Amino acid sequence: MGKTAFLFPGQGAQTVGMGKDVAAAFPAAKALYDRADEILGFSLSKICFEGPEDRLTATDISQPAILVTSLAVLAAMRTTPAGQALAPGAAAGLSLGEYTALAAAGALSFDDAVRLTHLRGRFMQEACNAQPSGMVSLLGVDEALAEKICEAARPAGIIWPANYNSLGQVVVSGVKAACDRVVEIAESLGAQRAVPLTVAGGFHSPLMTPAREKLAAELKTLRFQELNFPVVANVTGDYYSGAASAADLLTRQVDGAVRWQQGIQKLIADGFDRFYEIGPGRVLTGLLKRIDRQVGRGAVALGTAAEVAALK
Repeated sequence: MGKTAFLFPGQGAQTVGMGKDVAAAFPAAKALYDRADEILGFSLSKICFEGPEDRLTATDISQPAILVTSLAVLAAMRTTPAGQALAPGAAAGLSLGEYTALAAAGALSFDDAVRLTHLRGRFMQEACNAQPSGMVSLLGVDEALAEKICEAARPAGIIWPANYNSLGQVVVSGVKAACDRVVEIAESLGAQRAVPLTVAGGFHSPLMTPAREKLAAELKTLRFQELNFPVVANVTGDYYSGAASAADLLTRQVDGAVRWQQGIQKLIADGFDRFYEIGPGRVLTGLLKRIDRQVGRGAVALGTAAEVAALK
């Protein structure tokens, strides 16, 4: 008998209209949007449901928006017989999604998760504004080749492997000049392609150290509860040892590399073969297929009211 894991998306999964049908169909989902609006002091729900797109994609808005939408879908699931029958043995979330996973596991309250992700987004945007920076997706590379390409580009400035997403895909992050240099040299050094990403800046790199320091002060004020099920940490690709490690792992995550591939491989090695991506988009089911085609084929993405209702 296999085991079930929940996956929660990160920044970039947002789309205008997300969660609107879920909130309309499931009162438990609407209640979370209403509560988030109260916590933040503005209508996050309206931005999710109606946009405008440039407001939704702002880092300080997209992060709580994706978290709330993911938890709203989860709340909707838990009101259906099929959803109630799904008992996760573990969870993982990509970058921002790690906060969603911790909230789903009971380690982080909904109120704290909304407040923290709003602040995290603000601190990260401030770090982006301080220096022009970006991210580049390298295709057809392993960890060693990604580092080699970064090393060759570093005379132009800070550049760092930031996301180990799947087999053959590593995202690097750094100052704009170094990102431009990566695009110029990557194929000559052995990469299949180098694709600049449309992001606010150089996330998960040393450029985010100011954001890390500000977020660390906020995390120290919280008391995390023990997890109801294991959660995989981005920076280690392994499970949290307990609630006591949460503040440190989330602090390190801001300017540390996301080891998503390693975390998914850990889950698969431990017998997890049923994966549910809960929230907007299908990025994580796509990555899962690249990491393990057989397991990935059976993955289910749940982000709309129709998909929740169709769950069996």
